[in-house]
Amino acid sequence: MNAMGTIEWILQGALLVLLLAAIPFALRLERGLAAIRRDRAALNDGAEGVETAARGAQSVLAALRSSLEVQARQAAAAEALRDDLRFLIERAEGLADRLEGAVRRARPLAGPPGAAPAEEPARSQAERDLLQALRQAR
Repeated sequence: MNAMGTIEWILQGALLVLLLAAIPFALRLERGLAAIRRDRAALNDGAEGVETAARGAQSVLAALRSSLEVQARQAAAAEALRDDLRFLIERAEGLADRLEGAVRRARPLAGPPGAAPAEEPARSQAERDLLQALRQAR
């Protein structure tokens, strides 16, 4: 054999050893790339899940905001009604007091001549309940 053939065989042997040494590194690299591809798909799925959850949260927030606005309007209407009722109760109390005074003044006039006016007129349960409710509302 000549010197050129031997060097060629040595170089080819060295190249074969280097290629054999590179195979485990190539396999490890392939596994890493496959893991990255799987992780990318999982990341995309996770991002889609987060986007879906964000859309759901936005719709829930919009519904909640709408519900709060309706409740605020109802509360304002209820306050107005409460004020109106308070005003009507105050007027009714005044009218009830005036009516009671007028009835007391008119009872001696309506009685038979010579009859003494009653100390406290007998009242029905409804009258007593109404007077008690009016006194408590003050």
